[in-house]
Amino acid sequence: MLDLARLRALHAVSVHGSVAAAAAALGYTPSAVSQQITKLERETRTTLLERRGRGVALTDEARHLATTAEELLSIVERAETTLEERRGQPTGRLVVGAFASSARGLLPGVLAELAELHPTLDIRLREIDPHLSVDLVARGVIDLAVAHDWDIAPLPAPEGVEQAVIGDDLCDVLVPAGHPFAARTRVRREDLPGQRWICQPPGTVCHDWLVRTLRAAGCVPDLAHQAEENHTQLALVAAGLGIAMIPRLGRGPLPEGVRAVALDPVPMRRLYALWRTGAARRPAVTATVETLRRHWPAVATAETQALA
Repeated sequence: MLDLARLRALHAVSVHGSVAAAAAALGYTPSAVSQQITKLERETRTTLLERRGRGVALTDEARHLATTAEELLSIVERAETTLEERRGQPTGRLVVGAFASSARGLLPGVLAELAELHPTLDIRLREIDPHLSVDLVARGVIDLAVAHDWDIAPLPAPEGVEQAVIGDDLCDVLVPAGHPFAARTRVRREDLPGQRWICQPPGTVCHDWLVRTLRAAGCVPDLAHQAEENHTQLALVAAGLGIAMIPRLGRGPLPEGVRAVALDPVPMRRLYALWRTGAARRPAVTATVETLRRHWPAVATAETQALA
């Protein structure tokens, strides 16, 4: 008899590409995931992982077993959804993936309310880049994702994944206090050429949006500094090293020496909740989506008032 938890560990390694990444997604230690795989190898009398340099690779047998594991996990999800639906109450484990600023600015209040109202619901938050979260939902690695897109880069929703709009997050130009833009109430995109930019690294949604927006304005972007964290970008702006385009959600109070200037037209990203179609009837999913959408207006208003 194959153990479902061990199959889940193998499936996670298949999806994430390494034991460490699988452990992070499952909320376990790498050692615990390795132990599950070792036990599964003994049960199946099959080598499942092979050493490749500093990492591991799945054998052909492991890839076939991981495909079967995905089918079994889908069946288990449908059974759990049916039971939860019959109870009529959100319960069980729900793994939510969210991008960094939503995990900081939106999810704490949402998760706290859900924990208070539904004590039998065990929600686990994972910080995940929106580029990855949709596929992780589709493959059943996480139950629900909070992701975003921009007007020039729509978020794809593959077959079998449903989505609901949470709200719109506005974006400002952040400049040092001594910058010429700092005395203005707003700037146009045509004013942006010639600036030194502080932005996220390539491959992120925000980086791609900035590059495409500047190029559309006839500007070859000078990306002077790249940092993943918004707070690091703000520190670089405060030091007078460039300007940045940063959304309001999760940004927090601006440091001394940084000014927010509106861009005309105002850049905007749209937040979504995404889940698998098979879990659409699950009370835990519907309650979480409803709570996200109910909290958003207050969060958005607070972020706007922080600029005043």
